[in-house]
Amino acid sequence: MGFRCGIVGLPNVGKSTLFNALTETQAAQAANYPFCTIEPNVGQVAVPDARLDEVARIAGSAKIIPTQLAFVDIAGLVKGASKGEGLGNQFLGNIREVDAIVHVLRCFEDDDIQHVANKVDPIADAEVVETELMLADLDSLEKRVPAAQKKAAQGDKEAKQIATVLLPALELLRDGKPARLAMPTDEEDRRVFNQAQLLTAKPVLYVCNVEEESAANGNAFSARVFEKAKSEGANAVIVSAAIESELVDMEPEDRMVFLEEMGLHETGLARIIRAGYDLLHLITFFTVGPKEARAWTVHRGAKAPQAAGEIHSDFEKGFIRAETIAYDDYVALGGETAAKDAGKLRQEGKEYVVQDGDVLHFRFNV
Repeated sequence: MGFRCGIVGLPNVGKSTLFNALTETQAAQAANYPFCTIEPNVGQVAVPDARLDEVARIAGSAKIIPTQLAFVDIAGLVKGASKGEGLGNQFLGNIREVDAIVHVLRCFEDDDIQHVANKVDPIADAEVVETELMLADLDSLEKRVPAAQKKAAQGDKEAKQIATVLLPALELLRDGKPARLAMPTDEEDRRVFNQAQLLTAKPVLYVCNVEEESAANGNAFSARVFEKAKSEGANAVIVSAAIESELVDMEPEDRMVFLEEMGLHETGLARIIRAGYDLLHLITFFTVGPKEARAWTVHRGAKAPQAAGEIHSDFEKGFIRAETIAYDDYVALGGETAAKDAGKLRQEGKEYVVQDGDVLHFRFNV
């Protein structure tokens, strides 16, 4: 399973610089003028996980294959995007296709980099983008809900469910609040809700792009963003796109020395990925053998057959059982054989809920 995070924000906040650093490419043109990114750039990023390296070391795996996620660099939104300003329709369409929104906010002063509003105010910037997304959703639901209500009055059960599920979202949007606050708890209602593809229903991660000196602890701008995120029940991380771009050309050992000198213990990528996992309720499980050690991603709460299906659809169809070792047991005991001898290898069936870090081997029959 992969998931797509759309990097959004106003022009010149550091989106493309961050994208280039995350994907270690120059696929996006990072330039000091609006709309330097016209078509969305997509980069596959390996998810760093020290646990994968450890299980591979213990098993003597010849190959290590991390799980991946995709970042989509979407051109800068401007006020009026919901009405088509600044190629807004195209940009909003790109956002509609991602699973989560990584909202980059400029939290640094630099007279050499133009700001579209001629002032640095990350909260105001966030509100510009949020307003355009809410207006686009409002326009969609102002048409959709009345149409569904009309059909429901004529006895259409499906239309009745659509109207019932989407009406709370419409009311929130009319009050200037995002549709995600109306996310249903019922699984079937949630499916109907998700089919509406509302922009403001997507989970949001705020990324505070700060100057190098503030990369470790943030600054006054990022503090305001964290307050905003907390009030919304959202998450925020501090990243210096400038530092991340410097790390791209360094050898791994040099990166760690550089990070330590900056007062950092990990890259911005690692922070974004961890926050992204929390955002989408994702976990990682491992398959390990002499040929390869591999990480896989599933949603939290996924059962063993679903996890097997991430490897191959036949594994899910013919699922028999999952031989399971908890990561801590695998490492503490030194591998599969020792874990089995110690009684830590469990035989789990179709109802087993996969846990983060599980080392799994699937038995199936097709």
